[in-house]
Amino acid sequence: MSGVLERTLGILELLSIQDNSIELSKLAKELNIPKSAAHRLLADLIKYGYVKQVKEGGEYILTTKLVSMGLSHLSKSGVFDVAQPLLDRLAEQTGELVRLAIVDGDRLTWVARAQGSRQGLRYDPDMGSIARLSCSSSGWAWLSTMKDEDAIKLVSKQGLGSAKEFGPNAPKSLKAFVKALQESRKKGFSLTQETYAIGLNALAVPVALNGHLPMGTISVAGPSARFTQNKMLKVVPDLLSCSAQLAAASGASPLLARSMSHPRLDPIYAL
Repeated sequence: MSGVLERTLGILELLSIQDNSIELSKLAKELNIPKSAAHRLLADLIKYGYVKQVKEGGEYILTTKLVSMGLSHLSKSGVFDVAQPLLDRLAEQTGELVRLAIVDGDRLTWVARAQGSRQGLRYDPDMGSIARLSCSSSGWAWLSTMKDEDAIKLVSKQGLGSAKEFGPNAPKSLKAFVKALQESRKKGFSLTQETYAIGLNALAVPVALNGHLPMGTISVAGPSARFTQNKMLKVVPDLLSCSAQLAAASGASPLLARSMSHPRLDPIYAL
């Protein structure tokens, strides 16, 4: 049963990162499972409403059922009630996209956002996506709270990704990643310039009460032509203030409070 469950979750995770639908043969190859087994699992996922085919006998895509479940959970958790006013204010102050990412085991998931740009270039990705730890400002901010060796383990598990997937300045090796991580730890915030995507700059800080594990990160991102390094550095005080306010208010959200309820006892964390 565990094998079936592992394969089913693998299918859902693979479909969740596709820009478009995917055909059966490619899905089976990506997950290294027989086509017949993949077809049976997809049939079950279709039956229960998690997957659909673009046309009969055609390619597969996710439905909105998983998204609906996630949003329903977050709405009950109080995350939006606590975070949204703070994100909105920071977005208004900076004029750029502000996002909150939550630590979920060994990964970061963006769960809330506020768009400050009203005109011109805008960076506005979908929520619910998982941050690439090796080249996102949010990933660097979170991992900077850990020892290098433990950050490396998480990045190695997720992978650096291929060069064509990210920006031209994304770390091409673990050595380059560690150098960026150490710089972020020293500064107390992460600053990325075209590492996550071409033409995108971003700034991020961890969100945590003193002596507790970080529950996530807050980031500000915008087009590199407008959100220059000088502008990013001017944003740092407002970003740190927003992070501190969210940490202080986290008790109003069961999910955030749970994330910050344990003292920093794990040796992998070393602020």
